[in-house]
Amino acid sequence: MHSHFSAIVIDDVPGPDRAALKQLDNSELPHANVTVRVSYSTLNYKDALAITGRAPIARSFPMIPGIDLVGVVEQSESPMYKPGDAVLLNGWGVGERHWGGLAQRVRVDADWLVPLPTTFSPREAMAIGTAGYTAMLCVTALERHGVTPEAGEIVVTGAAGGVGSFAVAILARLGYQVAGVTGRLDEAQYITGLGASLVLDRAEFAAPGRPLQKERWAGAVDVVGSNTLANICAATKYRGVVTACGLAGGMDLPASVAPFILRGVTLVGIDSVMCPREERIAAWKRLSTDLDLSKLPDIAEEIGLSEVIATAPRLLDGKVRGRVVVDVNS
Repeated sequence: MHSHFSAIVIDDVPGPDRAALKQLDNSELPHANVTVRVSYSTLNYKDALAITGRAPIARSFPMIPGIDLVGVVEQSESPMYKPGDAVLLNGWGVGERHWGGLAQRVRVDADWLVPLPTTFSPREAMAIGTAGYTAMLCVTALERHGVTPEAGEIVVTGAAGGVGSFAVAILARLGYQVAGVTGRLDEAQYITGLGASLVLDRAEFAAPGRPLQKERWAGAVDVVGSNTLANICAATKYRGVVTACGLAGGMDLPASVAPFILRGVTLVGIDSVMCPREERIAAWKRLSTDLDLSKLPDIAEEIGLSEVIATAPRLLDGKVRGRVVVDVNS
């Protein structure tokens, strides 16, 4: 095992020196019971916020961002894993409170890892990453609350982004009629290619709306929050279900109780970070059967570790489609 490794390191300073690609020594790794040699990570919205400093994502410094990783166990003090095991990780506060995956090596708790499904190559697993896993949690929540393809149209916001892309692809493959919402109408062909039957302009949802609107949606996957989520709830059918997993448009929710007490609408919060291990494994198992892997090349682009810092502001500014896979060894 080499004693040095490369990583993106964030320090608590303003300006262009905040994040840098650095060489670290193994002795600097945090204490935990499994050391993983990383092959791929990802650049997520949360990682980009941490790298640019646009939101206080990192809770301590120095911090290595990267809420996703896939790799091979190098050392293990846990009976759960042995050297050579292929594993992946999503969430659990890595990249926020604990050094994350935008590095060639990590040391983490065994409980945070799940075995890499044999269905996926390491690169495919990161093309899916937290975004695909979160989308799957949303889909299973809709199913658990009784939303079937026969119930009617499902709306997916942020449909050109990571979670949205996977939600559209999975729902369409399962037979649902999907409407994709985006602020990038030039990506309409991409969204319909994933399986959406309709693409709508984000502007239709972004302004404050009536507390109760014409019933339209049987279900929803929302990554935006704020007025968009309020308007979707207001237009959800009787006993429809809305899953909320993001805040790209804001943390506020300027809604009323009307959809919930007059139409019996259910609002389900989806948390991918601390989600129990059993549910994670179940979500990844579903992804191995309910995601068309032929869509992955359209959804994900690949960059090297040296390109991460420059790509982060582009992602936040809505200039990146789908997912960003990071080859940490290039």
